[in-house]
Amino acid sequence: MFDDTMSISPIPQTDPRAGYLEHKDEIDAAIARVLAGGQYILGPEVEAFEAAFAAWLGIDHAVGVGSGTDAIELALRACDIGPGDLVFTVSHTAVATVAAIERAGAVPVLIDIAPGEFTMDPAALEAALLRPPAGRPAAVLPVHLYGEPAGLEPILTLARRHRLRVIEDCAQSHGALYHRRMAGSIGDIACFSFYPTKNLGALGDAGATATDDASLATALREVREYGWRERYVSARIGINTRLDPIQAAILGAKLPRLGADNARRQTIAARYDAGLADLPLARPPRRAEATHVFHQYVIRTRPTDRDALREHLRQAQIGTGLHYPAPVHLQPAYAGRLGEYPAGLPETTRAMHEIVSLPIYPQLGENAVNRVVCEIRRFYE
Repeated sequence: MFDDTMSISPIPQTDPRAGYLEHKDEIDAAIARVLAGGQYILGPEVEAFEAAFAAWLGIDHAVGVGSGTDAIELALRACDIGPGDLVFTVSHTAVATVAAIERAGAVPVLIDIAPGEFTMDPAALEAALLRPPAGRPAAVLPVHLYGEPAGLEPILTLARRHRLRVIEDCAQSHGALYHRRMAGSIGDIACFSFYPTKNLGALGDAGATATDDASLATALREVREYGWRERYVSARIGINTRLDPIQAAILGAKLPRLGADNARRQTIAARYDAGLADLPLARPPRRAEATHVFHQYVIRTRPTDRDALREHLRQAQIGTGLHYPAPVHLQPAYAGRLGEYPAGLPETTRAMHEIVSLPIYPQLGENAVNRVVCEIRRFYE
């Protein structure tokens, strides 16, 4: 356990700079290579990362884009999903998921999370599909949140029954497995964010889409660059969302270390599990058929404890997070405006008052992990 005589320094909830410093030589060399090469839009660095990332996922095609938000919009547009079409997703997610649906012109229909979990409830999805709002049901967009895959098997069954596309939001699940398959290799298209704090993070905004469908891959490449099939000639309506070659080179330098980084996150999670096991809080759920990669380690406290625990940890110079302070349907820009299923979102609303994200990133040392455990125990004892 943590020794009070040790020097105390702040523990951030996440620390992307530590990831840069750990891989500094490889990253600096990759950046210098791009700058010296003279190709600053798409080109060989982007193609090399796309090929490496697709191979790592075990699928045929990856298409680099400007951000994870862009990836979702691009996926919807490539599937010809737009105005008036219904996309079933969750409210317990980053607002980017819903923002991207609306940017494509589609209508988000919000589904509750499963009791005791953080991902889409297949039973709630089934009920919504039986009585959908006005519009054409077009896609299901499950979010693999915090590093744990959603329960895709029943979701895929429902999607096939209703002839819907399945677009996986993999922004927080790089390397997670579902029935021994990579998250992102199961639905029609997968969407990844490489925001700097992600398990595979760039040093700026970046994202990717991925698919095994060659025709969808062609559509994705066309839509990401103005709908071009040949330069300056738009064969379809497109947007501009190209992966930057510098970010592609950085991601290519970091990809070989992703497995080890995920293993370190799992080790930290196991230490938290053991140290917090007997306290009046819920540790992150695990799906038996999945492998969690702990983009976040999110506990659930009693609502009356949550803010006091965060303040106690702040006083101890330990950072925490709320992912997210409010679900999308309760945020000012969206409240009362979205296609929420009439049964409501009780589990989503309940989670909002209970969640706390503890520090977790691969460079977090053992002493720091022990100190977090010690301070949480001190709060409860």
